[in-house]
Amino acid sequence: MDPVNARSSRVVILGGGPGGYEAALVAAHLGAEVTVVERTGMGGAAVLTDCVPSKALISTADYLSDFATATDLGVHLEDHDGDPVADAVADLPEVNRRVVALAAAQSSDITARLAEVGVSIVTGTARLTSPTCVRVEDGDGGSRDLEADVVLVATGATPRVMDTAVPDGERILTWQQIYDLEELPERLVVVGSGVTGAELAQAYLGLGAEVVLVSSRDRVLPGEDPDAATVIEDVFRKRGMEVLGRSRMASVERTDEGVLVRLEDGREVTGSHALLAVGSVPQTSGIGLEDVGVDLLPSGHVAVDKVSRTSVRGVYAAGDCTGVLPLASVAAMQGRIAMSHALGDAVAPLNLGVVSANIFTDPEIATVGVTQHDVDDERVDAEVLMLQLSRNPRAKMLGITDGFVKLFAQKGSGAVIGGVIVAPRASELIFPVTLAVQHRLNVDQIASTFTVYPSLSGSVAEAARRLHPTD
Repeated sequence: MDPVNARSSRVVILGGGPGGYEAALVAAHLGAEVTVVERTGMGGAAVLTDCVPSKALISTADYLSDFATATDLGVHLEDHDGDPVADAVADLPEVNRRVVALAAAQSSDITARLAEVGVSIVTGTARLTSPTCVRVEDGDGGSRDLEADVVLVATGATPRVMDTAVPDGERILTWQQIYDLEELPERLVVVGSGVTGAELAQAYLGLGAEVVLVSSRDRVLPGEDPDAATVIEDVFRKRGMEVLGRSRMASVERTDEGVLVRLEDGREVTGSHALLAVGSVPQTSGIGLEDVGVDLLPSGHVAVDKVSRTSVRGVYAAGDCTGVLPLASVAAMQGRIAMSHALGDAVAPLNLGVVSANIFTDPEIATVGVTQHDVDDERVDAEVLMLQLSRNPRAKMLGITDGFVKLFAQKGSGAVIGGVIVAPRASELIFPVTLAVQHRLNVDQIASTFTVYPSLSGSVAEAARRLHPTD
């Protein structure tokens, strides 16, 4: 599309999550007439039932864990009479009310921002009737057609549900249903040890629940850096979590006392509640994609290229419905790229090699660029340096005993091509490594840059110094 036509273009976006609302902001900035169709609330699942509330819940659990660390640092809580104070406890209904309110506030802020730039928001369910027309049903039997020059599909994904483990919203839960709990589970069985399962298992452990984590693989977080996953599993066990490796779930059912999780090897695990974290499925069925010729992958995800185009001219897609990488940051970037491309603005294709990601366990795991698997499988020729955080002076002051900094440097040039940080707030510490990967900085450039002493970021510079080429 010629950029001079941007101001007369009509853009219709299906879904108000990160891919949708970020795309809307770009399109509005470029002068297009923009309409977002959303069923539940702006921000979508990421803001209302997934990323924002889960991380808020995790933050509360992290705060409680600080009390345990305080004792190691010589701080002991006493009442006015000098008697020891019992362990801090979480009031789960109060925690959940705060979490839900925080998510609602974020959704409201997004709505206000879109209104400021003139984006129209329509509540309802959208379906493509042609590549240039979106029909919206309002739930009361009414419908309207929205004509479009550009359509963006950003409908996200929903928790995977299995016939042998059907959520009831009370005892058997998906991660979107946990914020209705009126009491802390006495014994929570978490099925699935991927990112969502690991994060929420540790969150509820930190809040005071007894937790059993059922993992079908050899270790938790099987898709992550193996050294990082080992640290997290060790921390889980050290803090009292029961981790069942190589234990594939066969079924989950409700009992009079709670739940019963049957494993494929015949073992049974009982609990008061079960949390299902067995993946997600794209929300792409029933919205007219196949009818208008949009290609779907066997998994049901929308097939897109690196500028978010689908197989149909003028129809783009972004976010979890594409299956590119299930991160809110990637969804937002896909949406922005789609609108820039569709409306003729300057744009660079999506580059997954520079995406930073974070797992909000305690400690966190942050990654960017190439991985240990790439090196081990000889897809990348790189020098690897891992530095334990326990040697860092700032870490000692903060009582940090678990974690590390790992850098990957290209052999010969010394260019930083990847990194892993396992530490509290690793999501913040990974940024300088991401800058290095994005801009092809070498280890000497990082090593010669000042860091505060003492600081956790000092370990990033030290790791770079140790990777200085000597040949």
